[in-house]
Amino acid sequence: MTTEVDDVAWFLEVAANCGATPIVAGGWGVDALAGRQTRDHRDLDLLVQHECVESIAEELCEAGFVVSTDWLPVRIELSDAVDDRRVDVHPIHDDGHGGWWQHGLDGQIHDYPAHALTTGAIGGVVVSCLTVAKQRHLHTGYELRRDDVHDLAVLDGLEPP
Repeated sequence: MTTEVDDVAWFLEVAANCGATPIVAGGWGVDALAGRQTRDHRDLDLLVQHECVESIAEELCEAGFVVSTDWLPVRIELSDAVDDRRVDVHPIHDDGHGGWWQHGLDGQIHDYPAHALTTGAIGGVVVSCLTVAKQRHLHTGYELRRDDVHDLAVLDGLEPP
């Protein structure tokens, strides 16, 4: 099963109801920049304020989701056993300059400065997401999967490299 447009809208609503101002990342972030769904998505990657993560997880668990991966403080993934919908929640921290930072594995820090944030659209709804340049940067440093190659091709069609 995949995470569909309606699921994205619902996850964003849950996050907002928990006080978060979510930022869409990953494949759905690429599709937000494109303004349309370009491929199937296993999950939704959401950057959310760290202080909202616990309440988001509680709300999702009350709705039948279970924690499928807990790598906090880096990320927590929750999935729905019935429909296999998934959301990968990445806690972010205010950098004091209009941007954010996130814990990474092995003590790394991932920066999302203010200039790396923009808006896009999913299902006709405006969402916060990462810029083309930041999305490209996040697709470096590892062996690309088929979905990553697809996402980079979409990004190539949006702005010159």
